[in-house]
Amino acid sequence: MRFDELMVIKPILKALNEKNYKEPTPIQAKAIPLILDRKDVLGVAQTGTGKTAAFSIPIIQLIHKIDGKNNSKPKLRSLIVTPTRELAIQIDESIRDYSRFTQIKHTVIFGGVKQMKQVKRIQAGVHILVATPGRLLDLIGQGIFNLNDVKLFVLDEADRMLDMGFIHDIKRLLKLLPEKRQSLFFSATMPDNIVTLSKTILKHPQKVEVSPVSSTAETIQQYVYYTNRIDKRNLLLHLLKNTIDDQVLLFARTKHGADKIARFLKKEKIKSAAIHGNKSQNQRQKALKDFKEGKIKLLVATDIAARGIDIDKLQYVVNFNIPNIPETYVHRIGRSGRAGNNGIAISISEPEDNVFMKDVQKLIKFKAETIDDHPFPQTEKPLTAKEKKELNKEKQKRKMAAIEARRQKRNNDGIKKNKRNSKSSNKRSGAISKAKR
Repeated sequence: MRFDELMVIKPILKALNEKNYKEPTPIQAKAIPLILDRKDVLGVAQTGTGKTAAFSIPIIQLIHKIDGKNNSKPKLRSLIVTPTRELAIQIDESIRDYSRFTQIKHTVIFGGVKQMKQVKRIQAGVHILVATPGRLLDLIGQGIFNLNDVKLFVLDEADRMLDMGFIHDIKRLLKLLPEKRQSLFFSATMPDNIVTLSKTILKHPQKVEVSPVSSTAETIQQYVYYTNRIDKRNLLLHLLKNTIDDQVLLFARTKHGADKIARFLKKEKIKSAAIHGNKSQNQRQKALKDFKEGKIKLLVATDIAARGIDIDKLQYVVNFNIPNIPETYVHRIGRSGRAGNNGIAISISEPEDNVFMKDVQKLIKFKAETIDDHPFPQTEKPLTAKEKKELNKEKQKRKMAAIEARRQKRNNDGIKKNKRNSKSSNKRSGAISKAKR
């Protein structure tokens, strides 16, 4: 099947052709005709299946037919809400690519940056707005704009939205939307709470489902290296120097862990950067931009920060920590092997992670190839409950010591600063007294 068989209009076909998009993915083939037919859609699809285009293309086409030749100030016709800044930016970039030969105006808003530029773009008039929940409700609350003219509403990555605690924001948002609208709801998983939420948003929806979350793309080769906890960073270094010959997206379990890995790699002269929730928006965008442009070899990310990262032809994904939720593994490695390209997923499993790796392989019904031929084999057994308790106590002790050291340093710096200020004040007082004499 080709895109023109889906009744996609010529301006969009021209844009797709320039990106060398010839054939729609399964979810695009299923969703685009339904959306063009003004149906509410419930889409279930894992990352990397092309769902952004599945809703962006028909939205652009519908608005183009209604307002495409209207030279007056654009009205906000479509609202797309998504959980993270990175994903919001990615969706807006896709809309820009697909709508370049139309008169459609669009923009993206998200928190973590000053609002002035975003407000100006909205006030100039847009047809399509991509937004994260917090900044969206904030600007509406300030009276900057309203949603009265919205005809098409999209809630993307609904499962991640709930995981991040946005349920109350979504409920507030639903009260602000027109009752008469077309709604599109996309989620990678469909637990009971997501099903319940979808029923409050959609009316007589058509369900489209492809590649359930329990499966991984056939284009991704999966390998697992078993090692000891203290050897993980050395094993990673070994892989980067001897096995991995391209850029890498590496997943860490925590923000602190991501920073530690990035610092370690920089000491080893490997260009890398970390992105996570504690980084500023500018830091995250710069790191992602440098990675896309090939300026750094390795990008370390936490799961929430990585959702929405879309890098053309990314080959390598490394799980430095095996996720304790098996579905997360599927989302992670789905960053590679996209759009039919080949990908390689490497997992580094310490003894405590072995059980998580078993859960992953049980879910995906596939056993990753174990690589035993490496210099840091696993020789330790998982910790007992007592050993874990002792390890956690030791970690907490080190953490408190580090906090105390930082507090002491701040106090010492404050004392030094006060002394300098006091000396400077005394000098000024002396100079003034001398001048008076």
